[in-house]
Amino acid sequence: MSHPDPAGTGSTRQEKKPSRAGRDLKAAIGVGLGLGVVIVVTLLVRKESFLVVILVAIATGVWEMRHALAHRGIRAPLVPAVLGSVVMLWAAYAHGPAGLVLAWCLTAAAVVLWRGAGPLDGAARDVLGGVFVTAYPALLAGFAAMLLAAPDGVGRMFVFLIITVCSDVGGYAAGVLLGKHPMAPTISPKKSWEGFGGSVGLCVLGGAFTVWLLLGHPWWIGVLLGIAVAIAATIGDLMESLIKRDLGIKDMSNILPGHGGIMDRLDSLVVVAPMVWAVLTLLAPQAR
Repeated sequence: MSHPDPAGTGSTRQEKKPSRAGRDLKAAIGVGLGLGVVIVVTLLVRKESFLVVILVAIATGVWEMRHALAHRGIRAPLVPAVLGSVVMLWAAYAHGPAGLVLAWCLTAAAVVLWRGAGPLDGAARDVLGGVFVTAYPALLAGFAAMLLAAPDGVGRMFVFLIITVCSDVGGYAAGVLLGKHPMAPTISPKKSWEGFGGSVGLCVLGGAFTVWLLLGHPWWIGVLLGIAVAIAATIGDLMESLIKRDLGIKDMSNILPGHGGIMDRLDSLVVVAPMVWAVLTLLAPQAR
């Protein structure tokens, strides 16, 4: 079968055919570039404005997760989960780890009380679903808020985002071009060991360069960070694939053309955030 004409002169049927990775590549690139512009502009203008972007994204992600769980009859309380996620991210930004943990505990308690006011049938299932969506993505995203809160938070956030994008791009490119050996065929048939190798390689390069250039720390810290990010991002991808497969859905929603939902883009980011925060906190002291 012939490949689509890269100049755009091929048939309409071929142009709309998804890539080997299962995406509408043109739409995915367009949406990705748009999101990238929003991220870069808000970070460079004022980092608090980027915190607002995180808040909106995570609140949307909580809504998507709650909607996805409903496919299995799990009615997680939405209001305390969404409001709690906003409070958790603000607490993490303003008060660090202690604020994040306290806010999550209070949010979990609010989920129990909210659901407890309703019928008892299925209450335990719904409460567990509600606590789950406050942890994934909101609690994990709190580590991104703590990265941003550091004195050199803008640089740390760029390091976090760039290396995570390197994982996605490296894995996608190597998987499409070289992928032959599935990593977890029952969970994500298209994820290959070759793709994982590409993810590690590009993450190491991106980590070494960004940690040295943006944070002024030795390149070897970036190498270690890149390896950690590649592993965490892959786990995040597989975890969300497992959730979606169990729930019987392809995407968390369809609000991002070519990508699916917000959570289909945040899956690796929210799992990577604690890893980046931990590595940089231990090995790359904050600038004063």
